[in-house]
Amino acid sequence: MQPTVTALGLHLSDAQQTLLSRYMVMLQHWNSTYNLTALRDAPDMLTHHLADCLTVLPALGRHLSERAALGGAGPVRLLDVGSGGGLPGVVLAICCEGVHVTCVDTVGKKAAFIRQVAAELRLPNLKAEHARVEQLKQSYDLITSRAFASLVDFVTLTHQLLAPGGLWMAMKGKPPEDEQAALPETVRVFHVEQLHVPGLDAERCLVWMRPEAGQ
Repeated sequence: MQPTVTALGLHLSDAQQTLLSRYMVMLQHWNSTYNLTALRDAPDMLTHHLADCLTVLPALGRHLSERAALGGAGPVRLLDVGSGGGLPGVVLAICCEGVHVTCVDTVGKKAAFIRQVAAELRLPNLKAEHARVEQLKQSYDLITSRAFASLVDFVTLTHQLLAPGGLWMAMKGKPPEDEQAALPETVRVFHVEQLHVPGLDAERCLVWMRPEAGQ
């Protein structure tokens, strides 16, 4: 765990790193029964899943700092859409204690796994919803997804859940220029951030979006 954290330039406590390690053990253990991910090999899961999710922490940290500087009060409510086995939702809940994370998935056993993670790792800021995202009622300050759908589908399905001043943060592979071009005029991409995952020879980026003013 430590080499991955060091390579990314992150500052995580020993307790957080222990929780991340325990989460990966749980993911691998439950995977054989619950089919949480297509990957089965622990080193591959560490690189393709955990390290991949950890790369967004600096960007998320900057956003949280900017929000606080602008007077944002209370915990940040984050929704992870199509969370599957909790990627990136569980990782963000472990690493960002001030963020209240909700993972939503249409597959009941995946939501059950995340609830088990929250209970076993004692993460009060993590919960799971077994539902279609359109059925949710609460609003969220930040909505994220990882390999969930096209940008158009992502923002269309979640637009009604975005709190005033809220943002979308989509984890993608290579910059999705075609998907960006297809977005409605009501949504603006204001930043595409290139990410580097140690040990992974593949493109990764983070697409930040917000509703246009007045929408």
